[in-house]
Amino acid sequence: MTATPATERVAFDSDGTTLVGALYRPAAGDRGRKPAVVVTGSWTTVKEQMAAEYARRLAEAGFLALAFDFTGFGESGGLPRQVESPDRKIRDIHSAVTFLAGHGSVDPGRIGALGVCASSGYTAVNTADDPRVRSLALVAPWLHDAALVREIYGGAEGVRQRMEAGQEAQKEQANGEPVRYVPAVSTTDPEAAMFGPFDYYLDEKRGAVPAWVNSFAVMSWPHWLTFDPQPAAPRIKVPTLLVHSREAAIPEGAEKFSGALGGPSSLVWTSGTQFDFYDQDAKVTEAAALVARHFTQTLL
Repeated sequence: MTATPATERVAFDSDGTTLVGALYRPAAGDRGRKPAVVVTGSWTTVKEQMAAEYARRLAEAGFLALAFDFTGFGESGGLPRQVESPDRKIRDIHSAVTFLAGHGSVDPGRIGALGVCASSGYTAVNTADDPRVRSLALVAPWLHDAALVREIYGGAEGVRQRMEAGQEAQKEQANGEPVRYVPAVSTTDPEAAMFGPFDYYLDEKRGAVPAWVNSFAVMSWPHWLTFDPQPAAPRIKVPTLLVHSREAAIPEGAEKFSGALGGPSSLVWTSGTQFDFYDQDAKVTEAAALVARHFTQTLL
C-alpha cells in the first residue's frame, strides 16, 4: 500500500496578494532537495478539486507538489472575487514557481508544471517565459483559439453577447457598482458560465466541495474569450507531455498546440470524458502515472 503523502499548508505572495496552498510531500525518502511541480486545475476551481488529486499522486511518486488557490478564489486573498483573469492567473503561477524555487526542500533546478484543463493554457504561457520551469505536462488541456471560442460559445453572436455583457460589467465595477455575478455552473440558468449537465461541479461527492463557490464574475468574459495560448507553443523549448482524449473537450486545440511546440514533446491519446480526468480514480491514476513518468524522465 502506498503511504499517504504529508500535506503542509503554505502561503506566499503574488503581486501583493497572499495566496494559500497545500504542499504535498512524499511520505518517505531522503531529506535532500527534491524536484517539485506546480499543479493547477480548471477555470473557477480551487485547490481541493482536481489539483489535489494530481498533487497527491505526484507526491506518491516522489515529487513535492504544490496546489494553490488563485487570486480571488478559495482561501487566497484578492478582490474582486471569482474573476477568471488569464493574465492574473499566469502571474500567480509565476509566483508559485518563485515560492517553490525558494523553498528549502526544493531543488530550484528541477521544477516542473502540470496544468489540468483550462489552466493548461495559463501554465503553458508561463512556461514559455519562465526558464525556471524545466518540464511541462498538460492533462485534458483546454487550449482554445479565436476559432474554437466561436465554435464553443454559439458563433460570432454568442461571443459578441458575452463580450458586451463582460465589458458592461467591467464599467460597472470601475464606477464603484457591485460586481455582477452569474452561476459558474447551472442546469437551469442560461446565463451561467457553464450551462448544461456539468455534473462534476454540482455533485457534493465530486467537485462541489465546500471551498468551491458556484459563482462567476461577468467581467471575466472579455479576459477569457480573448485569451489565446496557442502562440506560446513555439516558445516552449522544455520537454512537454500532453494527455488527452478524443472524447474530452476540444482535442483539436491540443493537437494544434502539440504540433507547434518548440521542444521535445509527446501527445498521448487515451479515453474518457473531460470530467473523467478530474476525479475518476482509474482515469486520474492513469493520467497521473503518465505525468509522473514524464517528470521522472525530465526532472530526475
